[in-house]
Amino acid sequence: MAAPLDDMFSFCVDPGKVSTCVDVRFIDNIKGKGLFAKKSIKKGEAIFSERPLVSAQFLWNALYKYKACEYCLRALETAEENAKRLSGIPGLSLPYPELCRVRPEKHQACPQCQVMYCSSECRQAAADQYHRALCLGSSQDDADHPVNKLKDAWRSMHYPPETSSIMLMARMVATVKQAKDEAHWQKLFSHFCSRTGNEEEEIAHKLLGEKFRGQLALLHSLFKATLYDDHLSRWFTPEGFRSLFALVGTNGQGIGTSSLSQWVHACDALQLPAQQKEQLDSFIDQLYKDIEKETGDFLNCEGSGLFLLQSSCNHSCIPNAEASFPDNNFLLQLGALSDISPGEEICISYLDCCQRDRSRHSRHKILRENYLFVCSCPKCVSQMDELDVTSEEEEEDEGEAEGDAEGDEMEDEMTDV
Repeated sequence: MAAPLDDMFSFCVDPGKVSTCVDVRFIDNIKGKGLFAKKSIKKGEAIFSERPLVSAQFLWNALYKYKACEYCLRALETAEENAKRLSGIPGLSLPYPELCRVRPEKHQACPQCQVMYCSSECRQAAADQYHRALCLGSSQDDADHPVNKLKDAWRSMHYPPETSSIMLMARMVATVKQAKDEAHWQKLFSHFCSRTGNEEEEIAHKLLGEKFRGQLALLHSLFKATLYDDHLSRWFTPEGFRSLFALVGTNGQGIGTSSLSQWVHACDALQLPAQQKEQLDSFIDQLYKDIEKETGDFLNCEGSGLFLLQSSCNHSCIPNAEASFPDNNFLLQLGALSDISPGEEICISYLDCCQRDRSRHSRHKILRENYLFVCSCPKCVSQMDELDVTSEEEEEDEGEAEGDAEGDEMEDEMTDV
């Protein structure tokens, strides 16, 4: 049961080409839909590039002065500006500054609220899609403005490291409100998986913590006061709001952009004499050590987006594809990690590399807590009857260690505000 072509491929860079390469099929009532190869795909090949229906920078990330385009999340700092801020070395100078792709002369601000864009095209695209409904005008710094109260409430409930944003939901509503064809956009958003009431409640609990019931009620009240629209009344009921919350919590794809990272990749591609190459590599290594000491792991402009075709990819602990953002903006590229045969399901991993190396018990624990499913990929099936190396007691110790590390990171980050 394939989804309509006009919907599933409409946000891809080359919809016609992608439709000859992959297909979206219904698998079963547990897994839902999946993405399958229609022809052979070679390791390292780009399967498709796709822009999101909506995206938004994380609110704490923006507060910490990670400057990103309000529309496409492109990093706005030059590589040198970025390196100075992250390393805490104001006199730092990067070699080969011409390799930086950021063009400050093209940046534009919204004339009403002054939020920044990387280009006039992005400013216009945001205005046409959602920004007119969300623009704060001269109230950008007014703490009592409904949008700012909503943002402050979210930040008070969801400390770094962030995984979602209330503004993703706000932009969904604003997009439908501004659309000439509201039904079309509502149909697009309806393609993202829905959950049962109990599952939605678990997701809210995961995102908001122990006090989630009261917090969710407060967010719902502020969300309704800020954005209510009669045509979208079902999204503003307690049940509808919870469904939206679960939708972005389970389908939001993380987006990371970095002008410094792009500069480093450009340096790697330089053809230099051996001694100069060694000096450049040594400079970059030291720079990252300085950044790690000053900033830790928070290197990128970070946010999340809803990607229609990519959201069809199911999880595997041995993925054959992965998502990346090579253009320093919200354009997602799905690339093949191995050769993929016709008819084979294309899977990504919801776990990072370190998590994938842990025991089956540990992987399942993470997936159950964060995504509410039990993995049945080939790796998990093959380990089902084997004795996991890590005992449950060791798993608990791992979890405590991770929690302590995250707490330390959050404490370090909070001191930088």
